[in-house]
Amino acid sequence: MCLGVPGRVSAWLDRDPLFARANIEFDGIQRECHMACVPEAEIGDYVIIHAGVAICLVDQAEARRVFDELNRLNLLAELETDVVTEATPIESKRDEP
Repeated sequence: MCLGVPGRVSAWLDRDPLFARANIEFDGIQRECHMACVPEAEIGDYVIIHAGVAICLVDQAEARRVFDELNRLNLLAELETDVVTEATPIESKRDEP
């Protein structure tokens, strides 16, 4: 199962179109994420992060609703790990006979 989590852009680190990176705040937790899919995001905007990549903009009300639900389910502790920024590699099955 995949989970996209909203975060607020707190600082741009690199605005290069292919390698854009920014610091993203997840309800007080900071992570560096890739921003090439949402180069139009500005500091203070909310984005959905999946596997360390910002995939779209989201409004503040929706971001707050998601964080409230994560708090209700006691799942915000999950964000303190590197799960948000590190994807699990997918093994290729092409090498199998």
